[in-house]
Amino acid sequence: MDEHFQLLGFRVRDTVTGFTGVVTSIGFDLYGCVQAIVTPFVDEKGKPVAESQWFDTKRLCATSEGPVMPVPSYAVVPGPAEKPAYPSPPIR
Repeated sequence: MDEHFQLLGFRVRDTVTGFTGVVTSIGFDLYGCVQAIVTPFVDEKGKPVAESQWFDTKRLCATSEGPVMPVPSYAVVPGPAEKPAYPSPPIR
C-alpha cells in the first residue's frame, strides 16, 4: 500500500494515453485494482484543461521529483470526541 500512497501529490503521466496531471486520490477496490485520480493542470486563466480521470497506478509514471504540496498525515484522525455530532445526547 505504501508504494501506491507515495504517488499522492506527484505530477504523473499515463503511459498509454499521455494524460498528465497530479495524483489527488488513491482508490483500492475489492478485486485488487489500485487506481488513482489524476487531476489535470490549469491554463493561464485558471481553468482545468480537462476533467480528472481514473487510471490504474501501474500505468502512471512520475514526472516530478516530489509532491506539489505536502501530503497530510493520516496517522491522526480526529474522532467524534473532539467534534460531537449533537450539542447534547439524543433523547431516547
